[in-house]
Amino acid sequence: MSNLIPDPISNVFKSLAIAVSLLVSLVAAPPAQALEPIPVPIDIEALDITSSIDLHREAGNRLQVSTAPGADGIVRRIEVPSRDGTNTNWAVFSLANTSDEQIDRLIVAPNYKLVGSALFWPDLGSSRIAAITPSQGIAPERQKSLEADVFLVTLDPGSIVTFVAELTTPNLPEIRIWEPDVYEETINAYTLYRGIILGISGLLALFLTILFVVKGTVMFPATAALAWSVLAYLCIDFGFWGMVFKLEGGGSQLARACAEVMLAASLIIFLYAYLNLNRWNIHYSHLALTTLILILGLLGVAVWDPSIAAGIARLALAVIGILGFVTIAVLAFQHYDRAILLIPTWCLLIAWLIGAGMTVTGYIANDIVQPALGGGLVLIVLLIGFTVMQHAFAGGAIAQGLISDIERKALALTGAGDIIWDWDIDRDRIYTGNEVEDLLNLKRGSLEGPARDWLDVLHPQDRDRFRATLDAVIDQRRGKVMQTFRLRSEDGHFRWFRLRARPIIGSDGEVIRCVGTLLDVTEERTAEERLLHDAVHDNLTGLPNRELFVDRLRTSVVRSKAEETAKPTILVLNLDRFKQVNDSIGLSAGDSILLTVARRLGRLIGQQDTLGRLSGDQYGLVLLSEQEPDRIVALADSLRKAVRAPITFGDREIFLTCSVGIAFF
Repeated sequence: MSNLIPDPISNVFKSLAIAVSLLVSLVAAPPAQALEPIPVPIDIEALDITSSIDLHREAGNRLQVSTAPGADGIVRRIEVPSRDGTNTNWAVFSLANTSDEQIDRLIVAPNYKLVGSALFWPDLGSSRIAAITPSQGIAPERQKSLEADVFLVTLDPGSIVTFVAELTTPNLPEIRIWEPDVYEETINAYTLYRGIILGISGLLALFLTILFVVKGTVMFPATAALAWSVLAYLCIDFGFWGMVFKLEGGGSQLARACAEVMLAASLIIFLYAYLNLNRWNIHYSHLALTTLILILGLLGVAVWDPSIAAGIARLALAVIGILGFVTIAVLAFQHYDRAILLIPTWCLLIAWLIGAGMTVTGYIANDIVQPALGGGLVLIVLLIGFTVMQHAFAGGAIAQGLISDIERKALALTGAGDIIWDWDIDRDRIYTGNEVEDLLNLKRGSLEGPARDWLDVLHPQDRDRFRATLDAVIDQRRGKVMQTFRLRSEDGHFRWFRLRARPIIGSDGEVIRCVGTLLDVTEERTAEERLLHDAVHDNLTGLPNRELFVDRLRTSVVRSKAEETAKPTILVLNLDRFKQVNDSIGLSAGDSILLTVARRLGRLIGQQDTLGRLSGDQYGLVLLSEQEPDRIVALADSLRKAVRAPITFGDREIFLTCSVGIAFF
């Protein structure tokens, strides 16, 4: 008896086995979903496909995917292994050439994007794509680039190609399709812009460093440190350090994290040093030092995990900006000049921080925002540099800086207000600057020339003495010039100047220069002359007082005895009952009457005579112009009549009389 199953029954079992095997394969295999192809128009220069890709994270070191339907509508299934056997992240996308021409395009995935990089645990950049495998055709060719993963692909007319990208990171911030020439032009434009920004930043940092070396105060090294930190940050952000040191992967992330940490630290140092916070409160110093130590400690954290260090540094930068604004506002309300000058720059820094925060969180996603933020950072440092230089050249920093003995003497000379007087003897040229010419209202350069030109503006009585003094200094090769002389101004008046100078001896023993100072002493001389005049003259009438009157009388007596010249006669005039006049009309009116009487008497005497006021209502006259007794008596009578003439005072007429005493020689 045969054990074989009849053919109809055998066919049924075979069909059932095939159905079961198909069902098992369908359950075990992942669902096959056809991709939606992305059209690549021939006239589009750049196409962002970031949102159109399928990401497969932690999908293993081999990926099976279904391709997009081809032109014949067939969906194929491909399997792509990773090259190093460790990558488990994949990106799948499909491109369709809708034109009837073959096109070449660049697939570009930037290594670092500030846009959307996040505030906490930020993405600090890395190589994104290890390789790209197409479903058909030639494999994309990697292009050389330090800033992005760039692959050149060729799409045949009407073709639809599915690409499987092997990723080195779980995230793919951006991927674009570029026309090659347009991408090259864009990169060149950004390179030119970055070069300009780096050049300005480098020159600014170098200039501030030189300023620190020259001036030496703490404000300048703090500003220079901020400028160098900004320069280092821009060099990393623009990829300059990557080209120089070939930074890749973890190296670039560590460098970027350290740059952001140093940017926050240098901002604290600048704020503390510029505002001179240690002069306000010791707690400011403790707070600044503690914060600085904590931020610098992030450098050690960056070695362990750059992302954590960069996130804390970004948060610290925002906190420093806010607290710095509050500190500046408080000090500005206290009328602190440095804080007031820093307000515009700090407001710009706050605006920059807001823009940077919106960028890293993805609220601003423009292509130019990242280079614009770099340029804004340079602008902030530039404004800070201008603010610091204002202190450097306005005098505030010079007073605190290190100066030499020569500079100290120059400052002392400036503070004294003296004018430099320099006589170059070899060229016979005197230099005094423009101060003397301005005082005398002379043309510029009138006093800059040979010494003999000064004789034209010197007072005639001072010319010989001025010439003899300069000749003596040259001949004797020692000593010093201490002389007071008068110079004539444009309107004919003379001003007094005091010259103090010393000769400078050359290597041959001859005087080569005579250098000193010139000081306008007109007011001093005028005050001295006024004191001398007041010492021997009556303050009310301006006539000689008793001392000068007696001295001139003595002189005339001695002269008349020695030379047998005119014999002096003394006349004394005493106003009658003048005390009653003072009591009736007041002292001020009495003084006016005394002045009127003095003028009347002065009109009647000669130039060689001396009229003086001996006491309150008594006048004396040393008479030399008249020698005959009858003429002297006649003059005395004329003096009495002059006094008796009525004196009008307001609506009153006052009559005076006087007694005259005469003493002949």
